[in-house]
Amino acid sequence: MAMTSQEKNLKTKNIGWFQSLAGLIFAFALIVAALITSFEIGMYADFDVYRQEYEKYDVLSDLGMTMDDTMYVTREMMAYLRGDRDELSVITTVEGKEQDFFNEQDRFHMGEVRDLFIGGLDIRAGACVVAAVCLIILVFSRADIRRILPRSYQRALILCAAAVILLGIACAIDFNAVFVQFHHIFFDNDLWLFDPAEDYMIRMLPEGLFYDMVMRIGAIFAGMLIILLALSLAPGIISRISARKKEN
Repeated sequence: MAMTSQEKNLKTKNIGWFQSLAGLIFAFALIVAALITSFEIGMYADFDVYRQEYEKYDVLSDLGMTMDDTMYVTREMMAYLRGDRDELSVITTVEGKEQDFFNEQDRFHMGEVRDLFIGGLDIRAGACVVAAVCLIILVFSRADIRRILPRSYQRALILCAAAVILLGIACAIDFNAVFVQFHHIFFDNDLWLFDPAEDYMIRMLPEGLFYDMVMRIGAIFAGMLIILLALSLAPGIISRISARKKEN
């Protein structure tokens, strides 16, 4: 039995809604993957950034360590957070004494941080899978990908930009409050509260360093979003250029 025109219109409308939803999910998955990649690049891509931060905040004087030893501890700590080493234990010279840089509180808290980092990489992998599934759905449903994907990304970008701007304003007003709230959300204990008089790790990682790293990661994330925006606008721009050439 043939469908009526009303049934055809309803079916077309439902397919269009489904395709738009798939496009929006694809866009948000892409943004999530970009955010986690920004963290990875910001924290691991260039260790000279840490060297500059240590000099900026005079960390070496607080620790009683050489730059080489401090960078060695930093690399080993980052290797642990990435899952490249099993234990957070680094023997080095601190204040003239050879000892383990990390204590039990450091190891417990950084173990939780490591779970967050590795969990973030798992989320990125999941986001990539979701994006791929949405793309396959759009292809097999014969969606106008050149129209749906750019529009979906631009809509998702507006929401993401609003959230990033609000977070940036909050950090600029009171970074410490945002920092504390972050720990309350992700940790169910107070072991992240260190005493600088007794803990070497927190001396190596002062609040100012965290603020600078957040700004660095934010800048990388913004750059990635701009690149994706340019890619989303490219098909429309190319189409307009081609149309004008044909007219001429």
